[in-house]
Amino acid sequence: MLRSHSASAPTATRTPARPRTRPRTWPLAVVVACALAWSSSGATVAGPSDSGIKGAIDTILTDARLDGAAASVVVADAATGETLYQRDGSDRLMPASNTKLPTSAAAMAVLGPDYRYRTDALATGTRRGSVLRGDLYLRGTGDPTALAADYDALARQVAASGIRRVTGRLVADDTRFDTQRLGRSWAADDESSYYSAPISALTVAPDTDYDAGSVIVEASPGAEPGAEPTLRLTPRTDYVDLDVRATTVPAGRPRTLTVEREHGSNTVVVTGEIPVGAAPAKEWVSVWEPTGYAAAVFADALNSHGVRVTGPTRLGRPTPKDAKPLATHTSMPLKELVRPFMKLSNNMHAEALTKTIGYETTGDGTWSAGLAGISAYLKKEGVDTATLRQVDGSGLSRMNTIPAAQLAKLLLAVRTAPWYADWYASLPVACDPDRAIGGTLRSRMCKTPAALNARAKTGTLTGASGLSGYVTDAGGRELVFSIVLNNHLAASVKSVEDAIVTTLASSTETRTTLVRPTSPRAVAPPAGAADASLECSWRKPAPC
Repeated sequence: MLRSHSASAPTATRTPARPRTRPRTWPLAVVVACALAWSSSGATVAGPSDSGIKGAIDTILTDARLDGAAASVVVADAATGETLYQRDGSDRLMPASNTKLPTSAAAMAVLGPDYRYRTDALATGTRRGSVLRGDLYLRGTGDPTALAADYDALARQVAASGIRRVTGRLVADDTRFDTQRLGRSWAADDESSYYSAPISALTVAPDTDYDAGSVIVEASPGAEPGAEPTLRLTPRTDYVDLDVRATTVPAGRPRTLTVEREHGSNTVVVTGEIPVGAAPAKEWVSVWEPTGYAAAVFADALNSHGVRVTGPTRLGRPTPKDAKPLATHTSMPLKELVRPFMKLSNNMHAEALTKTIGYETTGDGTWSAGLAGISAYLKKEGVDTATLRQVDGSGLSRMNTIPAAQLAKLLLAVRTAPWYADWYASLPVACDPDRAIGGTLRSRMCKTPAALNARAKTGTLTGASGLSGYVTDAGGRELVFSIVLNNHLAASVKSVEDAIVTTLASSTETRTTLVRPTSPRAVAPPAGAADASLECSWRKPAPC
């Protein structure tokens, strides 16, 4: 369904100093007051920290929404590594987007925080004045953040070199990655969705959320009932065809527009109704062949800068070694790219990084090589890879199974890495209203001791939910937690996760403050109830 779009906040933020092991904490009286205000059924349990935390979390996990479901929860002291709570921590459950934790950590370790992608324009043949008698190559290395403006800048550099006509072809070199576009067992009914876009070493992002491999379709009502809606694409491109079957209806009628790309093509069908005077609506749609999409956007940019390519466009051909460079675009470094990747749970970033790990470690830009590289890194950090299965980088596949205990072990291990501060800063922050900081947690755990305290990666698929990260308790002790919930029938179990984290934030080593989950009736339904089984950032415009 089409929904109105709100502008995304810029994703670039200042890199904070490395977080302290025991940061400044709130007074206990304030902590308890906030917890009680958030839950009408708060209770204080005195006693040793392990038994107190155990009793509190066990109580939270009796929530009716988990009847018949599976719950795997681990809590540990970040400084000592001591396990403070474990509930079926070795169970293999679907982690959803918690899968991005091993992917992102491996990327930082293997590629390095200063790693950058390059996109190049190169030429073969000979130059005679303003004429290139040869081919023009567009070579990508996997940049998932390349915008139409970046391809325009490349075209401007080509024009600045003096070339006005290319007698040969425009060749798109995406050979850094293999030709497998979709991940293993990705759902077929997600094919049109932007968060399930095909993966290529050459692609285009339509916005500064960097939703690689997608296009934005904007629909505005006609001037009167019966008129066809006006549609616009971002970026503007003829690579995507619009099949408009929608109608403008009288003001006051509901908007029922739907936008979906047909299977195996770049024909986007727009159906339904939009009322007169309604605000424009936007939908993000994946593009079928991202390499061709990038080539088409680049070709349009060349034309706008007065460079005419007379030959056809060819895809998937390697650039000859003797090709001469004409222009280069360099991406932001990984330590910056990891922010929109993790804050907004960007699947395409995860998969591009996975294939990049594969290329940089073995020379093969494939999922299998990349996943082997991630696994090798995890083993070095003491994660028992024999107990888990990871089949993609993002967690979109339902074949991923990772025990909470292994996620917690990774969270403990990375704290000593030289890149930890940048990686830690990429995690969503509970109740931070800035979308570039709060990300998928920006509307959660507000008015609790976990607000602006907990940093964690979210995860959501139908019947699978996860939250893993860090929180500081009321006594100043930093804790690591991993919560993975599966097989629930409720649309959302996020308040169960929040109750666990808020309980940890409210407690000390000697006293545990139980914060019960809010009831479903006490929580406003998310925008687009049908999408409650998706990461909140995947619902455009993102309500979180």
